[in-house]
Amino acid sequence: MATHKLLLLPGDGIGPEVMREVEKIVGWFRKRGVGFETETDLVGGSAYDAHGAAISEDAMKLAQAADAVLFGAVGGAKWDTVPYAVRPEAGLLRLRKDLGLFANLRPAICYPALADASSLKREVVEGLDIMIVRELTGGVYFGEPKEIVTLEDGSQRAVDTQLYHTHEVERIARVAFDLAKKRRNKVSSAEKFNVMKTGVFWRQVVTRIHKAEFSDVELEHVLADNCAMQLVRWPKQFDVIVTDNLFGDILSDIAAMLTGSLGMLPSASLGAEDPATGKRKALYEPVHGSAPDIAGKGLANPIAMIGSFGMALRYSFGLTDEADRLDTAIANVLASGTRTKDIAGPGMNAVGTQDVGDAIVKELEAQS
Repeated sequence: MATHKLLLLPGDGIGPEVMREVEKIVGWFRKRGVGFETETDLVGGSAYDAHGAAISEDAMKLAQAADAVLFGAVGGAKWDTVPYAVRPEAGLLRLRKDLGLFANLRPAICYPALADASSLKREVVEGLDIMIVRELTGGVYFGEPKEIVTLEDGSQRAVDTQLYHTHEVERIARVAFDLAKKRRNKVSSAEKFNVMKTGVFWRQVVTRIHKAEFSDVELEHVLADNCAMQLVRWPKQFDVIVTDNLFGDILSDIAAMLTGSLGMLPSASLGAEDPATGKRKALYEPVHGSAPDIAGKGLANPIAMIGSFGMALRYSFGLTDEADRLDTAIANVLASGTRTKDIAGPGMNAVGTQDVGDAIVKELEAQS
């Protein structure tokens, strides 16, 4: 029996709460013969409190050795004044950079039972199934110089640098086109070529890769601001959206809210395929943040975290049947009316974090 090495990094705020529900799911599969070896460590503010860094060197070694990393959430007001270099978010940025996780996959799926939970009309979102492919290790979040400097007259200047190289755009474009071939065969590439040189460059490279390697896939170019507008006007026009780090951050959060709640959506961050093993370094996390205002109250929606584990089953472990089973269990639980407060409709009795996890395990049992 193959053993899959899984590192759990619960993080801060609601991270530990939603991760506990994932552990229930991992345990259920383990009892049915799926080999999981799990380890747990600190990241974010909790790691800063323990080690003075957002992630320790020992935790990084575990991440490098794991087949997949499950990441909860980081941050909170408690750490707002810590030095910039060791802020909670620095742990996630280091994981992305050191593991080479350049491709962030963020699905936006609207379950039929939740169409009315969206702020948009049912006919606009019902049946929504899009994938945003965000370049994750380049662009303005990592470009240098990145600084705040004091000028001779005493005023200050802040600089962030948007920087992309050919290979970075080529590889993220290939991921998007490959995904589209397994879906509805359409890629929308979002940039700002009208005002940004990196946008001109992005469009040129994506167009070249499409012509040379993926001419059988439909490609359209869309300005990132127009893409944001179209996502709330008629999102079902999209299949796969590929974009840079900054615009991907923004567009994926917009897409998340189309489904009714940030608590619903998982994500995967993938590295390059190892030529020898065919495996990729990978980190899976919910789109939502640490939500410190509800931490410890049992109110958090664990579905995004559980869905992130489902993506790990699919993309890292090759357990397609198990991933499908988990997706079906989530859909059935939602269809039964089981909802946390963030997605409960008027007059519905909201349940707690643990209740949702228990209901998904029970539904998995019912499928056995």
